Amino acid sequence: MIEKQYEGHLELKRKKGLTRLGIEKSASWQLDPRHLAFSLSRYKFVAKMLSGKKNVLEVGCGDGFAIPIVLQEVGSVHAVDIDPVFIEDIAERVEDTWPFTFAVHDILSGSLPNIYDGAYFLDVFEHIPMSHERILLKNIANSLISTGVCILGTPSLESQAYASSLSKQGHINCKSGPDLKKLMLDYFDNVFLFSMNDEIVHTGYYVMAHYLFVIGCGVKR
Repeated sequence: MIEKQYEGHLELKRKKGLTRLGIEKSASWQLDPRHLAFSLSRYKFVAKMLSGKKNVLEVGCGDGFAIPIVLQEVGSVHAVDIDPVFIEDIAERVEDTWPFTFAVHDILSGSLPNIYDGAYFLDVFEHIPMSHERILLKNIANSLISTGVCILGTPSLESQAYASSLSKQGHINCKSGPDLKKLMLDYFDNVFLFSMNDEIVHTGYYVMAHYLFVIGCGVKR
């Protein structure tokens, strides 16, 4: 006999089945479960920082598995990715419990047709060539209202000494914390820089941070 507190879980399984991980998150669970924990914690930080925003944009959403974490704090999320494979994967898994919109879009080709009061992009910047980084930031800024908030999350330059060979192939544009802040200040009135190690976000020494969050507030026009 199952304990009473788990009866609802069984009922949910009978009615809706078990939740399926997306392409990326399933691979993380199979190959490096700890990395999945790190990734989900980044989304929690984003959710708390954007809490109360009405309509939020995620750029480079991948399989979109962690978006429900953000939806717990914001009104709506529109997710875009350059790769149709990920958008098709989302379409197969999206649930009525945590609905969000999604589409294929190359942010380097232009801003979004709608305007948002918050935006975030995690593990995207480091894949963008330095020659295109300003196009990326300009198009995201142009997709925000004047008082909008933008959160950039990326591995630090210093962390690359410990990155796997596979990661290094894709990480073509990692920066140090101060350099990222300086770049973001060209597009936002106020910029706040945070360090992250494993699941912990803090204001410690940026050189020892594995991951960086940069938050831009107030769009410069």
